[in-house]
Amino acid sequence: MLWWVYLILAAAGFQGLAMLVSREKLLRFDLAVIDFIQGWESEGFTAFAKTVTTIGSGKVVIPLVLATAAVLFVVLKHRKELYLLIGGMLGSTLLNEGLKQLYERARPDIHRIIEETGYSFPSGHSMASFTFYGLLTYLLWRHMPSKRWRGALVAFSVFMIVCIGTSRVYLGVHYTSDVLGGYWVSACWLAVCVKLFRRLAHVRR
Repeated sequence: MLWWVYLILAAAGFQGLAMLVSREKLLRFDLAVIDFIQGWESEGFTAFAKTVTTIGSGKVVIPLVLATAAVLFVVLKHRKELYLLIGGMLGSTLLNEGLKQLYERARPDIHRIIEETGYSFPSGHSMASFTFYGLLTYLLWRHMPSKRWRGALVAFSVFMIVCIGTSRVYLGVHYTSDVLGGYWVSACWLAVCVKLFRRLAHVRR
């Protein structure tokens, strides 16, 4: 029962954010954050941001998912976890595309360091990174040999998620609310995936 309350509140929170975005109530906040982050602009930071945003793109995320699936299947012998990993990533991608078509938010029309096409809300890179590193943490958690390793796993995942999201704002292709919206809806999606996975595992036992 508490899980359903959490999910409903989280979904309502995302809908509230989406309404503010649709009515351009967050535009001043978004532009202020973009201006602040782009104030860090330098040759070195731009190179770092481009590298990080590439890591969050499909051409890197897809091989990472396949490599993780291979480790789960061959090394750890956890075949049912493949459903969670692949299903979670596919669902996240479809959900992002559906939400972008629903809200049809244009990308920021400001200083762009790189060019991107398509709609802006929610950020696809942010959703993909949050979903992938969230699932990675969940799947590898119990295989960590100590609390220190688990802490390192969580820290690494948080670092990658934040860096990828921030890079999208820095590069001028997303508003901050796009990134936050991507994180928010991915958290809801992860909760659903993990709940269904645990229920399926329980039924099979």
